[in-house]
Amino acid sequence: MSDSTEHLTVDAVLDATGLNCPEPVMMLHQKVRDLPPGGLLKVIATDPSTQRDIPKFCVFLGHELVEKQVGNAEFLYWIRKKLD
Repeated sequence: MSDSTEHLTVDAVLDATGLNCPEPVMMLHQKVRDLPPGGLLKVIATDPSTQRDIPKFCVFLGHELVEKQVGNAEFLYWIRKKLD
């Protein structure tokens, strides 16, 4: 974990490893719904399309994309649920 994310305390983790579009975003919808307002979700994905889809999801629904990282064929996202 990088210095920019080691201070983040997540409330939930969504492991979408091995899933392809549209499954990661469909699972993300449900996982975010279950979070309390202001909750932080870490998403682990392997589908490159999440680099486009997850930021758009956040903008469209008003959630904050706190951080994103690209690693060895792995994409990590930290999403803060909007305060209702």
